[in-house]
Amino acid sequence: MDIEFRKITEFPRGTLAALLRDGYSFEPQFERGWNRQWQEFDDFFYDNPRIAESCGFMTVLEGEPVGFVTWNPTNMPESIEVGHNCISTRHKGKGYGRRQMQEAVRRIKAREPERITVWTNEICVPARHTYESAGFQFVERSEEPISPYAGERIHYEIRRGAKR
Repeated sequence: MDIEFRKITEFPRGTLAALLRDGYSFEPQFERGWNRQWQEFDDFFYDNPRIAESCGFMTVLEGEPVGFVTWNPTNMPESIEVGHNCISTRHKGKGYGRRQMQEAVRRIKAREPERITVWTNEICVPARHTYESAGFQFVERSEEPISPYAGERIHYEIRRGAKR
């Protein structure tokens, strides 16, 4: 069966936070440091369904949410920043993250921002590959890591008119 992309609001409150906990479970310090922010993020999207439906989607396999991606358009028309981008541990390495990000880029480009930006952490090598496979270009490494266990922050972007 193939994946499909559905509205975040079709799934119960708590789904986003649960996927983040699972997706980052390879490093237990992520949950200890970010669990509260993940729950606040989940609450924000479920408290604001209009935003949830226009600024993200759930990736679904056989009716089960296996990932999601969100974005922030508040800096339009200059840029839209990709927020959380997550695939559950059980479904990593199957190409779902790449397809999810390609769909997100397609939807974001339809809004015609000058650029699409995303940040990730040095420890998240698969995410870096996902962004590159979706057309993002490396911009810079941050001098200050977000945390000692995540490593440097890495910035990517797609500029309007770029191929893909």
